Amino acid sequence: MKKIILASCAILAASLATQAGAQQGTVNGAAGGAVTGAIVGGPVGAAVGGVAGAIAGTAIDPPPREVVTYVEEQPAPTTAVTVEEPIVVGKPIPQSVVVTPVPSNPKYAYTVVNNQRVIVDPRTHTVVQVIQ
Repeated sequence: MKKIILASCAILAASLATQAGAQQGTVNGAAGGAVTGAIVGGPVGAAVGGVAGAIAGTAIDPPPREVVTYVEEQPAPTTAVTVEEPIVVGKPIPQSVVVTPVPSNPKYAYTVVNNQRVIVDPRTHTVVQVIQ
């Protein structure tokens, strides 16, 4: 019985994520979260873990290597941008910060904030990766 409930929860979480047009990270997060939740809390843990994993999976997908390489190779801007908030993956930078699109992949843009190169989602200004 537990195996049926566990499998149903994992399939439900994965299918909901897929139907919502989610990317691979969401599906992987949902499945991983469901398995971890099942180990810790049984069938109820699987359901909760699947949902939590799906949410975490959408926030962690790193950009492709060619995007990171492109951003690393660009010359530093002449004007420095400083913001008071910490730059954190998954959190947006202020809309007032100007971002430059990555020509080969319009899903990503970049900027330099607080002396750190930052790759962002140009629509939401959400930080995708901070390059050290």
